[in-house]
Amino acid sequence: MSNDKRVVRELVRAHGRTFAEEAGIPLRNTPQPLYRLLVLAHLLSARIRGSIAVDTARALYDAGLRDPRRMAGADWQERVDALGRGGYRRYDERTATQLGEGAELLNDRWGGDLRRLRKEADGDVAELRSLLREFPGMGPAGADIFLREAQRVWPEVAPYLDAKALSGAERLGLPKDPERVAGLAGNTEPAVLAAALVRASLDKEVAEDSLRRAA
Repeated sequence: MSNDKRVVRELVRAHGRTFAEEAGIPLRNTPQPLYRLLVLAHLLSARIRGSIAVDTARALYDAGLRDPRRMAGADWQERVDALGRGGYRRYDERTATQLGEGAELLNDRWGGDLRRLRKEADGDVAELRSLLREFPGMGPAGADIFLREAQRVWPEVAPYLDAKALSGAERLGLPKDPERVAGLAGNTEPAVLAAALVRASLDKEVAEDSLRRAA
């Protein structure tokens, strides 16, 4: 086994947990889990600790704001309060507005079902990314986060290793080419690989630990 393959194996073994799994989202190609992933991607894209975004996604779910109908139907203060309980206080007021507007957009344009957005993109990943960016607050980073995770149930997206994942590959001394990095991972799901690489990008100790174990 090559050293690069050992590095990937050790990285995935210790850190191969998707962010959806961390947030308690049993990801399936059905409306509610996909919507919860959209909300999580929105929260993770802000300049805030990932653990706070994950906790906030759980807090919104616990508050009953788990689908676009309920999110749009909640009043602004209800959304603010749920965000605050998750620790998302720095951006709570703006995010509460964006989540409400985004839910209304999803309901009005795609009947509350992100699978219809996927169908509109018709297998074009660039178009899919562009459509995701139409949601308020979902910039390039948010769209990338969603697609990194959604490739688990939307196989036409895979392998989706964006700039953040590839910066993790670079920190580990791996190729910065998505196909080559995916090839090193063998049968590992691309979504799992992407999440592990992102963790290496965000945390130097994750990368150093993986390199040490692979040596």
